[in-house]
Amino acid sequence: MAQAITRSLLNTSALPLMWCAGCGNGIVLNALLCALDELQLKKEEILVVTGIGCWGKADDYILSNALHVTHGRALAYATGAKAANPDLTVIVLMGDGDGTTIGGNHLIHTARRNMDLTAIIVNNLNYGMTGGQYSATTPCGAITSTSVGGNPERGFDVCDLVRAAGANYVARETVAAGMRLKSRIVAGIRKKGFSLIEAMSPCTTLFGPRNQLKTPVAMLRSLKERGVSQSKFDAAENAAAQGLFVTGVFADKDVPDFSASYEAERAVITGKGGK
Repeated sequence: MAQAITRSLLNTSALPLMWCAGCGNGIVLNALLCALDELQLKKEEILVVTGIGCWGKADDYILSNALHVTHGRALAYATGAKAANPDLTVIVLMGDGDGTTIGGNHLIHTARRNMDLTAIIVNNLNYGMTGGQYSATTPCGAITSTSVGGNPERGFDVCDLVRAAGANYVARETVAAGMRLKSRIVAGIRKKGFSLIEAMSPCTTLFGPRNQLKTPVAMLRSLKERGVSQSKFDAAENAAAQGLFVTGVFADKDVPDFSASYEAERAVITGKGGK
């Protein structure tokens, strides 16, 4: 079978997974492990950098180099590691709170610099590990522990933000998409420059139950129904008001990454090149 892929980099000694029942993090982890096997990457060639949060625990289950860092700073550490050792395949795992709220400034500038990193943001629309507070992606009106009457703020679109900031590859899928998520991760790792894959996932303990989604099955079904193609989104009446969002690839280009631009500038400074 085409999907019968090994997971050679799964750290079985760390099992079982620590996540809540029905959480999509296990699906994203599986997609990542399958992607690494498809790319035939060895553990010595990979650095997984994680921040704080539910998804930030994923490095425990991957047999590779790992760097577990402070809240919101995963991309900063990953940038330093890639600059120090350009041969590493650096993969950064963040949640929406870690990657877009506390770490939002790092996200913008990593995309602007077009660093050769692959970021996988699992977006469950709230701070799942620290109590269910609203984040920068929480929809307006949603109930969280810090917006019991409905979130007064507007959430932003992570993919729109990163695409506008200059990333070479930007894609979004839901955890209900199965192995299509794996394909997006493979494409992101292969792409030179900054890649972002956003995985929309349920928070089965906090966000879902507070927002009229009582079971993990209902949450997965909702994600599957609301994640649509651009054409379906455009054809729907009041698509955003219905809670629909677009899945697919939003950027796929080949602008020189930061290291290439830096080397060109260094050549000018040292007299080994010219403009």
